Amino acid sequence: MLHSPAILLGGGVLLAGLRGVLSQCPDYADYSTQVHDPVSSGKYQLSYQRPNATCRTFSLSEVESTISDMKTTIKDPDLSRLFENTFPNTLDTTISWHGFASGNSEEEACNPCKMWRYRQHIVAMWLRDSANQLRSYKPLLQANSSSSSLASLFRGAINLQARYLLTSPHCNAFQAPTESGKPPEDNSAADTDVVFPSYDKNFVFECKYELDSLSAFLQLSYDYYDKTQDSDFFGKFQWADAIRTVLDTAEALLVGTYADDGHVNNSPYTFQRTTTSASETLLNKGVGSPVKGGTGLVRSAFRPSDDSTIFQLFIPANMMFSSYLSKCVTIMEKIDSSTADRMSDLATNVKNGIEAHGKVQHPQFGEIYAFEVDGFGSSNQMDDANVPSLLSAPIIDYLDASDTTYQNTRSFALSTWNPYYMHGSVINGTGGPHVGPGKAWPMSIIVTLLSSDDDNEIISGLRQILSSTDNLGLIHESIDTFDQTQWTRQWFSWANGLFGQLLLDLKDRKPEILSTSFQ
Repeated sequence: MLHSPAILLGGGVLLAGLRGVLSQCPDYADYSTQVHDPVSSGKYQLSYQRPNATCRTFSLSEVESTISDMKTTIKDPDLSRLFENTFPNTLDTTISWHGFASGNSEEEACNPCKMWRYRQHIVAMWLRDSANQLRSYKPLLQANSSSSSLASLFRGAINLQARYLLTSPHCNAFQAPTESGKPPEDNSAADTDVVFPSYDKNFVFECKYELDSLSAFLQLSYDYYDKTQDSDFFGKFQWADAIRTVLDTAEALLVGTYADDGHVNNSPYTFQRTTTSASETLLNKGVGSPVKGGTGLVRSAFRPSDDSTIFQLFIPANMMFSSYLSKCVTIMEKIDSSTADRMSDLATNVKNGIEAHGKVQHPQFGEIYAFEVDGFGSSNQMDDANVPSLLSAPIIDYLDASDTTYQNTRSFALSTWNPYYMHGSVINGTGGPHVGPGKAWPMSIIVTLLSSDDDNEIISGLRQILSSTDNLGLIHESIDTFDQTQWTRQWFSWANGLFGQLLLDLKDRKPEILSTSFQ
């Protein structure tokens, strides 16, 4: 069991005093399963869950100021405590390394990590999770050249993700960089994986190809640019080369299973794992289900839940890819106009593919977006909790929430027609095969509220989240819909940050809700 991760500063030298302090800090995986005083004064008496100041892995004054400000804004003491615990959780617990690339005192690098598996802290970078964890702080982001700023964390994560993608663009999770001094993490689940293209386990933690991982790099890049307008940064180092690699990877995955003459096309990616879980491997010797070419849609072997797709034309990831590839064109135009044109063309073609092939007629809800299609006419009609999801389409900037087909899809996803919509006396929300039936994910409720304009729906969702933390005051991965004491992953930084993002959104959009008492 690893202890709270350290931060490397400057040129990659771990300060001796800091090492000594962090070695005395409690393991947050254990700490977060316990109730700590002072508990909130509200109905649910939620635990205080922040590590003490010397044990936090990164500190920012603007985050602390935001927490103080929200304490005066949020009336309900339990809701205030949940924001206080969740919003800083990524910075408090998951920045495993922050410094500069080897041999380059200007190229910042940052390794935010996620907690992977129950009660185990893995020092590795998931492209998707790290991008989304940092996105929680986008409202506070501004141009700043300091190496200890929020902008520096974004620049470091972008640089490190670019490095990873240049080497292994089909992979989803990576080892800490060599200059961090951290040894590679063992991933026993991947010991028997047979993957093409092959990869270096000293560099890659896991190699499940997910289109949303490529999209996460685009999202992270655009989030930084959108708030800072720092176009000069993207012209340095390897960002443009990484974008070209993303384009090469995606374009190769436009190809269908069969050529026009009936021959089987060579697949650019295959994955096989020895497992008892069908969602952990791909059929047809690692290729996956057949896909029809010419749809304009990019294949994805796995979903953002790390579960394998049933049909590889996974619509939510294509939505996210099209959206942020298009937005990043503005950045690339200042660097390489021909690559910018290539990005724009691909983003448009993918969007056209979604609109032409990603919609189905549902007997109850009319035209909705399918979760997955194969291009042959088959579709998987469901939604999953992880972002990107169908429910999250407005949040990933693919469409406006008022869109008619989206509203139909939303009604479907939040109904029992969705095979992974879980409901009970404790909590109602989308789940997925990653944890299984009967477990609703609070993340899906947060996404529902971020995309809702209905005050009653928002208040109801906040009540469900507040009442289902098992008094621990953190956002769990999933919760038994009939028993709040049965949950998975007490410490889920991505969901914690997303909840903080929701309350900041409500402060601007519906401040009256934060004046509501939930007692």
